[in-house]
Amino acid sequence: MRVSAKTDYALQAMAVLAAAPEGEQTKAEQISKAQDIPLKFLLAIMNELKRARLVRSQRGVEGGFVLARPADEITLADVIRAVDGPLANIHDSSLRDMAYPSPAEPLLEVWMAVRASLRCVLEEVTLDHLATGRLPKSVRSLAARYEADTRVRYPS
Repeated sequence: MRVSAKTDYALQAMAVLAAAPEGEQTKAEQISKAQDIPLKFLLAIMNELKRARLVRSQRGVEGGFVLARPADEITLADVIRAVDGPLANIHDSSLRDMAYPSPAEPLLEVWMAVRASLRCVLEEVTLDHLATGRLPKSVRSLAARYEADTRVRYPS
């Protein structure tokens, strides 16, 4: 999976909104400065998140953006799908429509496993987890395992 700048910025912006007091509007300029995101790019992203009904906006001096649902009901997968589409895209095809001739035939199962693994993490982690800094234990364990594997493979 390649995480685009657009997805990374969308997740950062949503984390800022999730950390704001409930119902309090946050201006795009505040998010842009806090996360070092180009304002024009951020506004385009916020419009996509609005179309996906993940955020609401209000114009005017007191306006800004707010989450459309509670932070514990919006997953990272929801945000990623809103701005970038499927979590793991293989040739823009449904896995049900794909087939490989032998000996590459097992690749289909590999792609299924990749999608399932991504979903296990990205559909479990919510914006509330980001805002509070309390990631699910399963995610922390995977991250720790990755860090340990990296230290073994690439010692300093």
